[in-house]
Amino acid sequence: MWWPEIGRLQRGRSPWHDMQRLQQEMDRLFSGITVPYSQDFPAMNVWISENDALITAEMPGIDPKQIDISVVGDTLKLKGVRTAEELKEAETYHRQERAYGSFARSLKLPFQIESGRVNANYEKGVLKIELPRAEADKPKKIQIKSA
Repeated sequence: MWWPEIGRLQRGRSPWHDMQRLQQEMDRLFSGITVPYSQDFPAMNVWISENDALITAEMPGIDPKQIDISVVGDTLKLKGVRTAEELKEAETYHRQERAYGSFARSLKLPFQIESGRVNANYEKGVLKIELPRAEADKPKKIQIKSA
């Protein structure tokens, strides 16, 4: 059974060709069905410093009023909805790659957050969240007493 696979590779055909073809056929089959966002939406970048964290999330086409941000302890939760664009009469999609519907994303940070001081800004499709580190969670310098 192994030898036919070698022959296939020698002819220049990728071993993943059949899998890719199956994936394309499945995509075509289900192209008209709305699927919920994956766990990877929105794409996020996270920067951490000693005193805070900064998160940016790419969210083009989303109304900021449809975004819900919550912080509990060391966990940020981001939820929202992207509504579908309405088509004009007699229009149909030729290709639709930007999904719509509800999404939710949760991110655990390496320290507790001061939830009362969180700041969020939405500009040009990018959500920027500043998360200050809780005072109680910041490292404390310990004084050494000599006897």
